[in-house]
Amino acid sequence: MVNTSAVQDTQVLEPEHEATFEGRLSEVLSAYSGNESELIPILQKVQQVFGYVPEFAIKEIAKFLHLSEVNVFGVATFYAQFKLVPTGRNIVRVCRGTACHVRGGARILREVEKQLGIKPGESTPDLEYALETVACIGACALAPTMVVNSDTYGQMTTKKVSEALNRGDQGE
Repeated sequence: MVNTSAVQDTQVLEPEHEATFEGRLSEVLSAYSGNESELIPILQKVQQVFGYVPEFAIKEIAKFLHLSEVNVFGVATFYAQFKLVPTGRNIVRVCRGTACHVRGGARILREVEKQLGIKPGESTPDLEYALETVACIGACALAPTMVVNSDTYGQMTTKKVSEALNRGDQGE
């Protein structure tokens, strides 16, 4: 099992990379005027650029918008879309909705956990995969379902899990 705090610890910026990260953040912020109402779009753009919202970015965004770090952190943690730790390149979402539950969704989740060696909310140590569960994917007729990146896989079986994971890794 992978501990997400362990993954976070491995992502501490090395001094030689810090300048690059700060430069990229400066580029992001240069597209905005510094108005408080730009907080969410800035957080979205930072996450798009870095894959998550790094701690140093929260501090710089707060300065840029003349807000407290607590306010920026509060918004970043309020919305589930924002990640404060690096997550896997391939996002695997397993449906836990009623139709999927009735048709074996728990088995699919256990198989994904087994193959990736992680639990929901965690990322693999190499940051290739992140595992999440969702209340409903919205493809109940295809239950049980899972999504890898933007591809939905229906009528899942434990045997189909590795095929879906391999396709996601190839970016198909």
